[in-house]
Amino acid sequence: MINHPFLDKSFFVKWSELRTEHIQPDIDKALLGAQRNLDEIYRIPHEKTSFENVFMGLERATEELDEAWGKVSHLTSVCDSEALRKVYNELLPKVSEFYARIPLNEKLWAALSAFGEKPEAKALAGVHKRFFDETLADFRQSGADLSDEKKRRLERIVAELAQITQKFSENVLDSTNAWELMLQGSSRLSGLPDSAREAARQSALSKGHGSEEDPYYRFTLQYPSMEPVMTYAEDEALRKEVWVASIGVGAKEPYANADLISKILTLRQEKAELLGKDNFADQVLERRMAKNGKEALGFVDGLHTRVKVAFDRECEALEAFKAEVIGEEGAPLEPWEVGYWAEKFRKKRYDFDEEELRPYFPMDKVISGLFDIAQKVFSISIRENQEEVEGWHSEVKVYEIEDVSSGTYLGAFYTDWYPRESKRGGAWMNSIRTGGPTEGGICEPHLGLMCGNMTAPIGGKPALLTHREVETVFHEFGHLIHHLLGEVEIKSLNGTNVAWDFVELPSQIMENWTWDRESLNLFARHHETGEIIPDELFKKMVAARNFCSAMGTMRQLSLGKVDLEMHLHPDRYKGSGAEESIRELLADYRMPTKTPSPSIVCRFGHLFADPVGYAAGYYSYKWAEVLDADAFTRFEKEGVFNASVGAEFREKILSKGNSEDPMILFKRFMGRGPDLNALLVRSGLSG
Repeated sequence: MINHPFLDKSFFVKWSELRTEHIQPDIDKALLGAQRNLDEIYRIPHEKTSFENVFMGLERATEELDEAWGKVSHLTSVCDSEALRKVYNELLPKVSEFYARIPLNEKLWAALSAFGEKPEAKALAGVHKRFFDETLADFRQSGADLSDEKKRRLERIVAELAQITQKFSENVLDSTNAWELMLQGSSRLSGLPDSAREAARQSALSKGHGSEEDPYYRFTLQYPSMEPVMTYAEDEALRKEVWVASIGVGAKEPYANADLISKILTLRQEKAELLGKDNFADQVLERRMAKNGKEALGFVDGLHTRVKVAFDRECEALEAFKAEVIGEEGAPLEPWEVGYWAEKFRKKRYDFDEEELRPYFPMDKVISGLFDIAQKVFSISIRENQEEVEGWHSEVKVYEIEDVSSGTYLGAFYTDWYPRESKRGGAWMNSIRTGGPTEGGICEPHLGLMCGNMTAPIGGKPALLTHREVETVFHEFGHLIHHLLGEVEIKSLNGTNVAWDFVELPSQIMENWTWDRESLNLFARHHETGEIIPDELFKKMVAARNFCSAMGTMRQLSLGKVDLEMHLHPDRYKGSGAEESIRELLADYRMPTKTPSPSIVCRFGHLFADPVGYAAGYYSYKWAEVLDADAFTRFEKEGVFNASVGAEFREKILSKGNSEDPMILFKRFMGRGPDLNALLVRSGLSG
């Protein structure tokens, strides 16, 4: 009997059995099975079509393929290898084309449309009506009404985009890993925190350099290694060297992405025009909260106007601070100086050093505190699975979650928190399996995961996180509980399968608990003494929260701006003049620096490492901040651990997935539409 581990139905994934040689036969088998399922729908006589045999049949048709390909894609993110890349890239066009063909199939579209004309279709209500409407909209938005010639072209575009964006992602990973800086001795490390020095020493040892008596220090472009250098290193030449390397990620041969970006923009524009839209932004945003590119850009530009005066004031203050310290006339900073002088300015103004907090955030306590907060607020229980449940790496842990009131087993999730060269950068959450209630009243469990690249344990000591990393852990967990607490019976409408500019609300609202004193006391305890954060340090931390908040806001807006402009007017941002066009576009969004800082587009994976991803949707981070700042005011007024408010947020937002329009869900929780002022107040920018 042939073994097909990627198609195994076991709830917990048997990761050790998912070997590269199984991918091709397993995905081929899943593709054949999915096609057979679709063929069954095609053969249904139109007079016998029903919601169950056509719409729910379509819902179930690709389930096996979805899960199998999801496992393959996940492995490319956490266990990258030459062999895995090879087979993944060979299969990627075939899988992409298969999915692209589904809404373009005339027989399937005819079957869906045939049921749509029946009285039973017009009588649908609730989640069934939502699924009916969303499915037809998906098909139309994907080209179901196109001519045969245009359908064939659209299929080729989708397949080509999948290949090119995968190559973009590989170039970013490879160019990140291609650079390292090895220093002998500590003469250039003045200013660096002890934790960063020790991490660099351990990294060098792991590569066979140095010894206890003769230490070497290795720095990379992974965030936990690079960020302390750019923030604390007194050696300006060292900061410049790291900065120059970082701006080269995805920008230099043999990993240059500029030509790929031009191709991606061209293909996305052609796709949009095939689908009857003026540009890719309008095509993507048609069914999101913003509705079109103009509205999304209006949001970005409007918020820009609200914070511009504060932004200019902060830039001038930072330049003046440096000038005062060094005793020279004020002048623009170099880009590798901004983080360094900003940290010095913050430390002087608030007598606050971010590194003072690190001893209070050991990873294990952060995780247990996060779970404790979630249990109090959302009436769930979370426990680590201590049995023989394997992960894809020895550092992976597995947890299970239940509903407290009913005892219902809701599902499980994996965590993988530390950097590896075979693992892509950043932090993310993914679903592996979507469960939820069934018509028989049974609750199928969900399965998900959280990954990150946080500060790793060093020299037998626990992993000690920055507060920013703590926020990231809480953020990803917000995505995760959106998935795990989903209660929509139709899986494709469950969990995080919502409008992209709504998906960040559950994640970003969780970050608020990392700033609350009562919450922090649950887990922010010194890893050696067990003491909570001292009052004086906490007050400094809160006071410094909004230091340069306009600059931080403007950076996010600049990324949303360039994203939207590139997809509204792609011809302006292709070829050799693209960087100059971006510089002109963002002139009012960036701090002026002596050396112009290039854009991040060549390493901007959110936009170009996926056929769609956050493309034309990066603004949604700030959009969701408006939603989360406003929604959290209810917890602030009624209690951050108020289980009644938590139950409402769970019932009205987290459990609903895409079963209703997101604005309706938000208004149901808040009793009104979103208020921008809540974000401005939280950011200290309301004045």
